[in-house]
Amino acid sequence: MSPLVISIAAFFAVTAAVFAVIVLLSDRKSNKVEDRLSALARNRGSADPAALREEIVREGLSGLGAGVNGFLSKFTSLENLFEQAACPLTPQNFFMACGGSAVAGLVASALARAPGPLYPVVMLVFAGLPFVWLWWRRKCRFDKFAKQMPDALELVGRALRSGHSLASGLRVVVDEMPAPIADEFGRVYESQNLGIPLEQALKDMLKRMPNMDLKFFVTAVVLQRQTGGDMAEILDKIGHIIRERFRILGQVQALTGEGRISGVVLMGLPIALFFACYYLNQDYVMLLFTDPLGKKMIAGAIFLQILGAVTIKKIITIKV
Repeated sequence: MSPLVISIAAFFAVTAAVFAVIVLLSDRKSNKVEDRLSALARNRGSADPAALREEIVREGLSGLGAGVNGFLSKFTSLENLFEQAACPLTPQNFFMACGGSAVAGLVASALARAPGPLYPVVMLVFAGLPFVWLWWRRKCRFDKFAKQMPDALELVGRALRSGHSLASGLRVVVDEMPAPIADEFGRVYESQNLGIPLEQALKDMLKRMPNMDLKFFVTAVVLQRQTGGDMAEILDKIGHIIRERFRILGQVQALTGEGRISGVVLMGLPIALFFACYYLNQDYVMLLFTDPLGKKMIAGAIFLQILGAVTIKKIITIKV
C-alpha cells in the first residue's frame, strides 16, 4: 500500500477511536435514548423515508454533540465555552464544520502535492481551525468586556448618587452601553427580577466572564451589602484602578512588541523554509520522512518549536 493510503486510513482510524472513547465516557441517560427510539418507531409508519432519514441524521448529530459535551465537561464546559464566545453555531453544526475543515485540508494537501505523511497532520490542523476561531471569538469578547468595565462602573456610580438602587444602575448600563457588557448586565438584571439574589446573579456573571476587574466589582457589591458603605465611591475607585491598569498594560505591550514579533518570525520561518525546500528539491526533503534519523529530527524540531514558543510567551507575558 502507498504511504498516502496508509496515512489517510490511520487518520480516520484515530478519529473513529477518539469518537468511540467519547461516546463510552459520556454520561448520557438511557431514558433519553429510549425516548428517541420510541419517537422514531412511532413516526416510522407515518413519515416518508426522506423525513425519516433526516430525523435519524439529526438525532445522530445531537447524540454526538451530547457525547462530546459530556466528555469535555470533565475538563471544561463546552456549553460555557460557546456561551462565553457568543457562538451563533450549535455544537452539532460546529463539529460538522470541523469535519468539513478536515476534508478541506485533505483536498488542499492533494492539490499541493504534499508528502503522504503530512496528510493526517494537515487534516488535524484544518480540523482545529474552528476551535481556533471559537477561542479567538471568546478572547475578543473578553477583551471588549474588559475595556467597557470602567465606563460601566462610572454609570452605576452616577446612578447611585442620583438616588437609584443598584439594580436600577445595572439597568442604566443595559440601556446606555453596547454588547457584550450590556448583554451580561442585562442577564443579571433579569435574574434578580425573577427572584434570584443579586449577589448570586453577579457571581453567575463572573463565571461566564472570568475577568479580574469584574471580580473586584462583585466582591465590592457583596461586602457592601453585608457591611454597608459608600458604594458609589467604591465603584469610582475601582474604575480608576482599571484605567490605570490599562495605561500600564499599553506601555508593557509597546515595550514587548519586539519580543512578540521575534517569536512570530522564529515560529514561522522554519515552516516556510520547509515548504520552500520541498518545492525546490522534493527528494532532499523526503529524507526526513523515509530515513529513521530524519523522523527523529522532525520530532525533535517540533518539540523544540513548542518549547521555544512557550519560553518566549513566558518572557513577554507581564501581568499587570
